[in-house]
Amino acid sequence: MRVYFDSSALAKRYVHETGSADVLHWCEEASVLALSVIAVPELISAFNRLLREGRIDVQQYRDVKTDLLADIEDALVCDTAPEVVGHAIRALESHPLRGVDALHIGAALACEADVFVSADQRQCSAARTLGLRAVSV
Repeated sequence: MRVYFDSSALAKRYVHETGSADVLHWCEEASVLALSVIAVPELISAFNRLLREGRIDVQQYRDVKTDLLADIEDALVCDTAPEVVGHAIRALESHPLRGVDALHIGAALACEADVFVSADQRQCSAARTLGLRAVSV
């Protein structure tokens, strides 16, 4: 099963918070972990914010970064190809989304994800209406 994780969901794989158990479940269910190329810098940004805020220490930052980079070696990483952008534009024209959220939906559609996992309710709602099986974590 091809499971697409947006950044808000995938972060829960590395930093324990509400929804982490659900994310780990979907990671186990996935035969292919899919994400957008934009997820990696978004997650590194989030990890650095946690480090600056003192919510994780330097070693924890190194550990989560190492884990993320190891995970993406085996992942299907969807680039921002014209097909992805086209899907994102259609999502933006029909739903009140931020541009980056629409790109995640566009990537999930382009890579033919079986499941779309996000912590953003509005994004999940849009994904559902655009034909994805969306799971909120």
